[in-house]
Amino acid sequence: MTRLRLALEWFLNPDHVPFLIGLERGWFREAGLELELIEPRAHVDAADALARGDIEVAITEPIHLVQDLAAGREVVGFARFLHTNGGVMYLRGRGIERPRDMEKARVQYPGAPGPGGPAIVATMVQADGGAYAPEALTPVNHGFFHTNALAEGRADVATLAFWNFELVEAAHRGLDAGFFALKDWGVPDFCQLILMTRPQLLERERAAFSALVQVLRRGIDLLKTNPTEAQALYARHTKAPADDALGPKLFAATLPCFTYDLTMASEAYGLLADWLLKTKQVAAPVNVSRAWTNQLALR
Repeated sequence: MTRLRLALEWFLNPDHVPFLIGLERGWFREAGLELELIEPRAHVDAADALARGDIEVAITEPIHLVQDLAAGREVVGFARFLHTNGGVMYLRGRGIERPRDMEKARVQYPGAPGPGGPAIVATMVQADGGAYAPEALTPVNHGFFHTNALAEGRADVATLAFWNFELVEAAHRGLDAGFFALKDWGVPDFCQLILMTRPQLLERERAAFSALVQVLRRGIDLLKTNPTEAQALYARHTKAPADDALGPKLFAATLPCFTYDLTMASEAYGLLADWLLKTKQVAAPVNVSRAWTNQLALR
């Protein structure tokens, strides 16, 4: 058995169902893998954890992969499994109706006061005819609890919100939430979940990573062809209470986001690198030629 410790990018939720299916069905063990899912207590620095040898693989978003490369870390992405609509969420009736209304907003995002959240919001403001001025925004860090931050009045907007999670959660709570999608307002669409590891480890344990990708494919297949069974496996694994009303809604919204195409185009990473440089989130151009490999995703 080959042990693979997989760090989640967030708390366990329907985004991770293909892996839970593989565990529940015993497919990972059949493939010779002992997979351990590691749920972060806070915003995790997956690249550092990989470098220390604390984990072998991590779920992340393409933007973080480029940021890691910019910082000189040795990481590579090798399989994409989810693509959702992501952006900035706000509550209607509180003074925000279009992106340029956010020019002096309090911005909720994990990792504040880092530059990412203000750069996203300021880019949207600029795309709507306002000035690019991230320094005019106030960072707020209420962890991953975007909906709470808005509902409790801690922030005016929250980024990065996912359509299949925060928007569903807000509606479930009776909140009138609005949404500005990245792709509509000048920000490269990086709202995808990918697997990444260290290049040296990928080369050394290629058979194990290939098996991981194949089980991931099987999990997505079951999700698409038998969502009822998939949801039952998810509920069993997470020990969801019988009266959980939100969980099934999140599951139903997330199901269409899983993709059969695990590949990514290198141009996507070039666009992200250009935006990071333009918004001064990185100090120099980023070489993304080795950011991604489709070798396992195409098998």
